[in-house]
Amino acid sequence: MYANGAFKNPFADFDFSKVAGEFKLPTVNVETFVETARKNFATMTSLNTAAVEQMKTIAQRQGDMVRAAMEDFSKHGSEVLAAATVEEKAAKQIDFIKKSYDSAITNTKELADLYTKGQADAVTALSARVAELTEEVKAAIAKK
Repeated sequence: MYANGAFKNPFADFDFSKVAGEFKLPTVNVETFVETARKNFATMTSLNTAAVEQMKTIAQRQGDMVRAAMEDFSKHGSEVLAAATVEEKAAKQIDFIKKSYDSAITNTKELADLYTKGQADAVTALSARVAELTEEVKAAIAKK
């Protein structure tokens, strides 16, 4: 490497263009690539839009549930105050607790169903795009 104390580049006589020319790199069809990216973007956009709509639906439903619960609570307070005896007040409170519990369970199931439906729809749409994408890749490979 050192001839007469001077550094000699070991790659000075090496022809990189000759070696690079021996590699056969695949060509990329830019139009296909752009179309695939467009389809992926469209799928993600529609999934995000659906997710936002689903969250709006869930938030609206939760608001309705809270509003109904507050109306029931207000109505119950009036009924308890109007009751003549302690026994009537206790019975009304027990009925209210049972009704509130049943309502909470029903509302929880409804919200869980809304969440599940939204997630299932998203997974179905995403799975369809992935299946379509794999077919596109197979077709592109088959053309080569």
